[in-house]
Amino acid sequence: MPTVTIITDSAGDIPPNIAADLGIVVVPLSIRFGDEEFTDCVDLTPADFWAKCASSSALPETAAPSPGAFVAAFTAARDAGATGVVCLTISAELSGTYQSALTAAESLGDFDVAVIDTRAVTMAEGFLTIAAAEAARDGASVASIVELTAANIGRIGVIGSLDTLEHLKKGGRVGSAQALLGSVLAIKPLLELKDGKVGEAGRQRTRAKAISHLAKAILDGAPYARLAVAHGSAPDLDVLMAKIDGVECDSPIVVTEIGSVVGTHGGPGIIGICWMDRA
Repeated sequence: MPTVTIITDSAGDIPPNIAADLGIVVVPLSIRFGDEEFTDCVDLTPADFWAKCASSSALPETAAPSPGAFVAAFTAARDAGATGVVCLTISAELSGTYQSALTAAESLGDFDVAVIDTRAVTMAEGFLTIAAAEAARDGASVASIVELTAANIGRIGVIGSLDTLEHLKKGGRVGSAQALLGSVLAIKPLLELKDGKVGEAGRQRTRAKAISHLAKAILDGAPYARLAVAHGSAPDLDVLMAKIDGVECDSPIVVTEIGSVVGTHGGPGIIGICWMDRA
């Protein structure tokens, strides 16, 4: 049993079976639809979230876990016999989760807790966490896992496409006129992770072209150490999977559902590819 416990948040979209197999502890964010509040991945699964989005007129909102939630996770690890904790969080540019975890770590005195801002989200954050958990399983120390993760941060990336501008419009990130024009013209914005932020990386005129663009980018960037396709209720998942079939990767491609944290801003149909380059 590893003496270092790996803790992360629910923004990493790590499939539950992988988290369980590696002993990764997930501290969930919370999601609010109007007056209703849910705990991400506890009382609101990704499938429940997308169903709720389809039926609710209210835009969902996310909130970072409290420092107390991280204190509870850290002390549970200590009480279970861990000699230390490495906690990897969603990019501090995107959420207050990193600060909550840092505040919690500072309150624990001599217990060895390292908190890492992954500068990432969805399975890019997830891959960093998985690599850390594999190192912990193999007996690595807190210091060596921190060093490994720092090196791995420069190896990860995310590209994706939105299917609708409606969530961005509701959230005030694009105006109604721009969203309407985008819908009329069937514009599909492309996204990328850069410097800890998710920004626009171009546009395609149709969904099919957006999917083809993602596939070409991934095929051109091969080979990879790890690769994942993350989606939010995307009906054309199989199309993208077929287009990247045979891509050179050192491990099987992970397919995962995008949960509430990313889905709140991306909306249904969001689809993307996360990777870790070979060292």
